[in-house]
Amino acid sequence: MDKTVRILLVEDDAQIREVVTDYFLAKGEGRLVLDCAKDGIEGEVLTNQRDYDLVLLDIMLPGMDGFSLCRSIRRHSIVPIIFLTARGQEEDRLYGYSLGCDDYVVKPFFIAELYAKTQALLNRTQGMLGTNVLQAAAIELNPVTFRVTVKADGESRNVELAPKEYALLKYFMENKGIVLSRDMLLNRVWGYDYMGNDRIVDNHVKKLRKALGTAGTQIKTVVTQGYRLEG
Repeated sequence: MDKTVRILLVEDDAQIREVVTDYFLAKGEGRLVLDCAKDGIEGEVLTNQRDYDLVLLDIMLPGMDGFSLCRSIRRHSIVPIIFLTARGQEEDRLYGYSLGCDDYVVKPFFIAELYAKTQALLNRTQGMLGTNVLQAAAIELNPVTFRVTVKADGESRNVELAPKEYALLKYFMENKGIVLSRDMLLNRVWGYDYMGNDRIVDNHVKKLRKALGTAGTQIKTVVTQGYRLEG
């Protein structure tokens, strides 16, 4: 962990909160801040007040369950979310992924495994949620303010994107220069249990290109493979 990160733990079990807090703070060696919420409502308040690098979220919570809180968070943030749950059934996992969670840890769990998964996810998303602006040639995306800017022809303009187009662009920019298949885009943006036709990806890429104007040409179609963002 090479920078201070802020994690939110939403868990109604006081013992789990204590164990996770003690272990994470010890391992973080002063470079980790961990906030706790004992129910979903408190968790929602905190996620609306502060920016987090990662959320550890129990499913069975009083006031507002974890699924509902995950849905609420995803309305305004793409912060990584790991579910902590005794509900390990496949349908629960798929439903969680469809809401936008990034990983699952099933109770009872080893605290070292939870910490390792947290670090792996933070490493994969490093720079996504901080002050670093993602850039690809004429396109800039600030993952904190959700602002997309296109700088072209000596001018700079803000681009308003619908949630799906924003999610697509962000995923493209995180994987600049890499060919992303339609299945990869579906899984990332629409969820693992999406049952629709993958042509929906083409439709939203078309909308994204139009919104970006001349910068939309940076999104290249790779025949039979998918799409690649250049820049």
